[in-house]
Parts: sequence; C-alpha cells; structure tokens
Amino acid sequence: MKSEQGNPLSDPTEFNLIFETQIGPQGGSKGFLRPETAQGLFVNFKKLLDYNNGRVPFAGAQIGLGFRNEISPRAGLLRLREFAMAEIEHFLDPLNKQHPKFHSVSHLCLPLLTAGAQMITGHKTITDVPLKDAVEKGMINSQTLAYYMARSYMFLQLCGIPQPAIRYRQHMKNEMAHYAKECWDAEVECSYGWVEVAGHADRGDYDLKCHSKAAKADLTASRMLKDPKKVKIVKVIPNKVLRLS
Repeated sequence: MKSEQGNPLSDPTEFNLIFETQIGPQGGSKGFLRPETAQGLFVNFKKLLDYNNGRVPFAGAQIGLGFRNEISPRAGLLRLREFAMAEIEHFLDPLNKQHPKFHSVSHLCLPLLTAGAQMITGHKTITDVPLKDAVEKGMINSQTLAYYMARSYMFLQLCGIPQPAIRYRQHMKNEMAHYAKECWDAEVECSYGWVEVAGHADRGDYDLKCHSKAAKADLTASRMLKDPKKVKIVKVIPNKVLRLS
C-alpha cells in the first residue's frame, strides 16, 4: 500500500491531539491544555445545580480558548491550534426532554441533511418539515435539541448569512462521537465549501459519569416523585466494642 505519489507509508505512531505542558516551578506535575470548554461545566455540575436550588432543567454557558494539536494547520482560520469557542450545556431530566419554549420555534423549517439523505447522491436537504413534525417523527430526538438548533439558525441569519448557505447535517453512525446519542452540525457554505460552525449534541450522561467515577464524587440530581415512596432498607451496624475472653 502506497501514497498517492507512490511513496511507501510509514509505520503508525502515537499522536496526542491534546497539548501537554508542565506545571510548577520545576515542572514536576504534568498538565494538558483543554481541547474544549465543555468539561469545565461538567466538573462544576454540582455547583451549578446548587445555584439552581437543586432543580433541573438548567443551563450553563461560557466562552474561552481551546487548544488542538493540529498536525497541519491550514484553510485560513478553520484549523488553528488556538481558537475561541462559546458553549452551552443544557442539563435536563433524561425522562423528560421537552423544552418550555419549544412552541415558539416549532413552526420553523430548518434545512436538515439527515444521515439517510447523505447515503444518496446529491445530499438534498429537507426544508419543508416544521420542527414540531421533525421531533414527532423522530428525525430529531427531542424538543430541547431541536430548540437549540432553531436558536442557532436564527442567530446565523442575524449574522447576515443567507438561508441557502445554511444547513444542519446529522452525524452518521460511523462518525458519531463516542459520547453522543445524536449530533447535528450547523454548516455554512463558503469559499472552502461547507464548514461546521456549531455542533448540537445529545451527550447523555457520559461526561458526568466519567468525572464522577474518576473523582469519586456524586454528580447526580434528584427527581421529585409525584407520590411519596416508602422503601425498607436493611442496614448492618457493626459492633466495634472489643470483647476480651
């Protein structure tokens, strides 16, 4: 197997997409520059939950720098090693993914490029299905995900991007991130072709579970039951008094 130029391929080597650095005056501790801003919100989940009086849903937003160890930065401003990003993480009850303001955007018809359409030549977008129907038909998995897609759609148009140059591309199964249950990229057509400018992912509880396991911390929220539930628990209390024979 050779390259397009006829040269032999080199052996595979390990490559870390995260920048490694040293912490402290003598560099005794290893650190990494964050590749995304999202994890700061997940780590602070318990504080954010307390700020909201222990209730879900709630959302946190932030803006900051991210760093990626790109092999070959290129395409102008598209693949930089340092870049700014804004992020919203919306935490909700997994048994209730409705959004209280979904009715305000449910009539919008977004240009949707589904995973199924990408298997067909032409990549034709669907532009005649209101978000209400898209959610009911299962094209988009929840009202909350559809709501944020609609808000970003309106924002992109306010930025001056014409509607024909905007589309929402659904990730196919062979490219879905390990943490995502569903993902849609807002893409804009420019001189480089279609470029992703925003991602909308249902991340489930993957991140919170990982941080909870690594830090041995409780990163969960409680759900109020409609009716009180009585549960019997058997608890063993050891008698630690030393008895000498």
